[in-house]
Amino acid sequence: MKLAVVGITGLVGSVMQKVLNERNFHIDEFLPVASPRSVGKQIEFRGKQHTIISMEDAIAAQPDIAIFSAGGSTSIEWAPRFAEIGTTVIDNSSAWRMDPTKKLVVPEINAKDLTVDDKIIANPNCSTIQMVTALNPIHLKYGIKRLVISTYQSFTGSGVKAVQQYDGEMKNGKVDAEDMAYAHPIFGNCIPHCDVFEENGYTKEEQKLINETKKILNNQDIAITATAVRVPVSGGHSESVNVELLSSFEIRDIKELIAASPGLVLQDDIQNNIYPMPLMANGKDDVFVGRIRKDESIENGLNLWIVSDNLRKGAATNAVQIAEFLVAHNLVGATV
Repeated sequence: MKLAVVGITGLVGSVMQKVLNERNFHIDEFLPVASPRSVGKQIEFRGKQHTIISMEDAIAAQPDIAIFSAGGSTSIEWAPRFAEIGTTVIDNSSAWRMDPTKKLVVPEINAKDLTVDDKIIANPNCSTIQMVTALNPIHLKYGIKRLVISTYQSFTGSGVKAVQQYDGEMKNGKVDAEDMAYAHPIFGNCIPHCDVFEENGYTKEEQKLINETKKILNNQDIAITATAVRVPVSGGHSESVNVELLSSFEIRDIKELIAASPGLVLQDDIQNNIYPMPLMANGKDDVFVGRIRKDESIENGLNLWIVSDNLRKGAATNAVQIAEFLVAHNLVGATV
């Protein structure tokens, strides 16, 4: 097994190394790949020093799997070149997610649809992954009519520059304008502006939640609206999700369904102040669900609070789980 990680020096790339170690994914040859400015540098992985290589050298090495976390433009340019030589690409950017010829995969939901011919596989947006993981078992049993989503997203989702902005503001009160990842301070603030604004007034992040959810749940009829907010939290993303179901339900059945579903942890004991929080989700691979209650303002209404580590299940872990599925089901190999 030759595994390449493209974007190894980034925030997700560093978490990818941790996840690969913890899950003991079998690797015979590890290929760390980064931009030209990082080529030749050394990184440690599984107790050994590895030299960061270029895209061209990675292609020449013919990896079985390449996990990309290097941005959309890089993926558009290079993912097809890896795919052409038979490498299976798992891409963490938004480049391929809404491509009708590419599968958008959360392993607990739709990995079963993958085949050996899928050479570019899209990893969903971080906030989408945790939400659909929680919603899928509910959708399969009751059917979802409408979703109203409000997210409280960690600044770590914006990458290294945002982390540096937060750290600088926390220590010094402010940072220079050229060092800011956001248009406003993030320390002690909430910014209702994730990604860029589109013509309809929604941000790209909000549109991702809408479009990707419909694709992953394989239902274009679900009505969805979303507001995404960046918050001064480093442990993970939190989401308040209001769900209108197609059929009636009992809260105890929803809780039992959540507790029994792979990848989900029920944390719902309000008498003892137990509910999901990013501080507790930090460093974990599960999606935590709590504050489960009926929306008494509408028929078949349900409220959920969903929390997960955005750099792990929201990015690195989901990608590694896809790789694990491919290997376990013999779906890696040249078909060209």
